[in-house]
Amino acid sequence: MRLSRYFLPLLKETPADATIASHKYMLRAGMIKQNSAGIYSWLPLGFKVLKKIEQIVREEQDKAGAIEMLMPTIQSADLWKETGRYNAYGPEMLRITDRHEREMLYGPTNEDMITDIFRSFVRSYKDLPKNLYHIQWKFRDERRPRFGVMRGREFLMKDAYSFDMSAEDARRSYNKMFLAYLNTYARMGLKAVAMKADTGPIGGDLSHEFIILAETGESEVFCHADLVNMPPPGELDFEADLQPLVNERLALYAATDEMHDAAAFAKIPEDKRLSARGIEVGHIFYFGEKYSEPMGAKVMDKDGKAVTVHMGSYGVGVSRLVGGIIEASHDENGIIWPKEVAPFGAGIINLKVGDEEADKVSEDVYAKLTAAGVDPLYDDKSDRGGVKFSRMDLIGLPYQITVGPRGLKEGIVEVKDRATGKRQNLAPDAAVNFISAQFGVGA
Repeated sequence: MRLSRYFLPLLKETPADATIASHKYMLRAGMIKQNSAGIYSWLPLGFKVLKKIEQIVREEQDKAGAIEMLMPTIQSADLWKETGRYNAYGPEMLRITDRHEREMLYGPTNEDMITDIFRSFVRSYKDLPKNLYHIQWKFRDERRPRFGVMRGREFLMKDAYSFDMSAEDARRSYNKMFLAYLNTYARMGLKAVAMKADTGPIGGDLSHEFIILAETGESEVFCHADLVNMPPPGELDFEADLQPLVNERLALYAATDEMHDAAAFAKIPEDKRLSARGIEVGHIFYFGEKYSEPMGAKVMDKDGKAVTVHMGSYGVGVSRLVGGIIEASHDENGIIWPKEVAPFGAGIINLKVGDEEADKVSEDVYAKLTAAGVDPLYDDKSDRGGVKFSRMDLIGLPYQITVGPRGLKEGIVEVKDRATGKRQNLAPDAAVNFISAQFGVGA
């Protein structure tokens, strides 16, 4: 993409209401525009990151055997009344009455609707287990929406729902999601820790939040330090017994402030006790028959007896992850995107647009990186060098290639690693090969 043709509305000043890094940089880098409290338009740069995160989430859900579908944002209140949640949920639910005076709502979650879908079509134990998911916009009418997409009212979420014959089978489904989540976050360059958590309005008696550590985290978390650097599970056989892998993590203390046990935490060796701020980027629940019982979601077992299914739900805050990644990876100059979710793989900075040799080399590097699949952003605008450097640092692309007449006299361009700040001078083709290799593609 040529910057001269792209839509990248940068802000020079940080809006006064932006108090955390992700909110500041998402506004300044032209990723989002606020439309009303807690509601944002996703501009091209932000939308590219959002779709990359969404695709990673989708791929890891599919690997774990979950099946994608799509449910509507507007739901009938009747389903929520069946489970008793319509009146219990509180003012966070946006309630709507249509022209026929039917009570509707903008879905904050989908347990009730997915249970209705399941009970409408599934009759036999032979059809279980099942895990259905969608990636859909949700709305919760937060009293004080703040921190940009970290605590907005409208947000994109992946929510999956499992259906099993028994509590034992449901735990197997839970374990699949537990480990799939760890792989998901690792692919985004994040170190996530699964922590015992409160079940909240979703309900149930088994729940874990997936937390990334950041100074601006909304809650205090407590864990064994070894969990932070424990490698992700990696390639998994999801039909095998996954409990031992889950137990490796559950053997080490980790809890959010709501579930914190000070006595248990004190038993950890002092040099291994970690108390920090954390950002929730996922939450999983096992809640048994909480929804299936009142909604009559039953299947026939092998003896012809009707059995109420056991359920779980599994959420990933897709739009929240955009902010979470920035909170975990930024500096005073801007965002530092991990390669896997960066909007563009590299930025090409032409320091003298209009110079025959600089234009020629920039165009050649741009064409070769594009052909290699790196997806570069070519800054072909006639701005001063300082403006170009600041802009590239702000939007946080993993690599920058600077092309200028002075370096070209010696046959070199400068390659900068945004994360480390390391710079190296390379021949243009060598720079293309180097960056292509970082993305595992051929130049």
